[in-house]
Amino acid sequence: MQFIDRTRVIVKAGDGGHGKSAFRREKFVPKGGPAGGDGGRGGDVVCIVDSNRNTLLDFRYHRKFQAKNGGNGDIKNQYGKNAETCFIKVPPGTIIKDEKTGEQIADLTEIGQMAVVAKGGRGGRGNAKFANAANRAPTFAEFGEPGEARNLILELKLLADVGLVGYPSVGKSSLVASCSAARPEIADYPFTTITPVLGVVRTDYEKSFVMADIPGLIEGAADGVGLGHDFLRHVERTKLILHIVDAAGIEGRDPVEDYAKINVELKKYSEKIARRTQVLVANKIDLPEAQENLPRLKELAAREGLKFFPISAATREGIKELIAYVGEWLEDYVEEPETEMGEKGYEPMEEDPDHVTISRNDAGDFIVSGKALEKLVRMTNFSNDEAVRRFQYIWRIKGIDAKLIERGIKEGQTVRIGAMEFEYRE
Repeated sequence: MQFIDRTRVIVKAGDGGHGKSAFRREKFVPKGGPAGGDGGRGGDVVCIVDSNRNTLLDFRYHRKFQAKNGGNGDIKNQYGKNAETCFIKVPPGTIIKDEKTGEQIADLTEIGQMAVVAKGGRGGRGNAKFANAANRAPTFAEFGEPGEARNLILELKLLADVGLVGYPSVGKSSLVASCSAARPEIADYPFTTITPVLGVVRTDYEKSFVMADIPGLIEGAADGVGLGHDFLRHVERTKLILHIVDAAGIEGRDPVEDYAKINVELKKYSEKIARRTQVLVANKIDLPEAQENLPRLKELAAREGLKFFPISAATREGIKELIAYVGEWLEDYVEEPETEMGEKGYEPMEEDPDHVTISRNDAGDFIVSGKALEKLVRMTNFSNDEAVRRFQYIWRIKGIDAKLIERGIKEGQTVRIGAMEFEYRE
């Protein structure tokens, strides 16, 4: 299966249903009061972790997700139906970001965990809600509030207990294949593995752990050389790093230098990754060339304070001891306190309803901006005189006229609020 670990999707929550303007028209009730019902709420868009998903591949073919709109209000104070939630199934380990701001919206790691990524609009109020002592028979109702729309970036970080790092062709895929049921493609040329591979390793009948073969790193990976950032992303989730080196140096590289260069890349990418516990694993000890480098690698491990295991993934020599140690280490592992941003559910920033800004565009028009005011414009039916008068009243109490005069507006100049524009009159 092809592995996709970063993708872009478009989400649109449902709009709220429109409120209804209606009056009671029943027998023996010739002048019934307002009886228009409210619109229903638009559907939210929610990401949910699904155990049956392990890649983001499906999003390559399905990128747009839209919730349904709420039902419109009706006569006799009947409320419109609330729309159903639109669920987006994602694999565990998915990070969701806003493409425009870069803000991390959620970090989903547990099966069934959910995050609202776009909120549905509330339903417009029917004319029955606007009746008061001063106006007992309002003829206007609100339009539904538009649902949120945004572009999201989904990033998948593998949820593995143990990550294998090292240069290409040091034998990481062979190690995963030798101690798990995973069968990655293996060959004697660089970059055979171009996607991460997960393998479940059993330490006994009841205990197991997940091992991830992270594709081979190269010098400059932390700066984005090759697919560096894509590969390094997966190391962040692991608890333990097995640093694999080619003890035989059959690619013409020095395994001691390889160890140093890979650690430079890990540190440049993330100090947190650099602090992760490592085990130095010298592979290919079945080859005669390895005997020359083993003493140097043992000395390196002692100097760095690392546990050292010489193995051969081909003959399985040393594999049992390595797996036993990793299993014991994971049993004693205690999660370190999270210092970076962890899970964050999406909560839209509440804006001061009275906060309004006024600017000018290139044409000299006055642009009035304010979240609450723009929402009011979208929910007002400007074809209804009573609704227009209500809008004008709110406009006055917010002091917009005074702000425009302060900015130097003249009779006849254009004012824009969202998609609406009108000519200014004193």
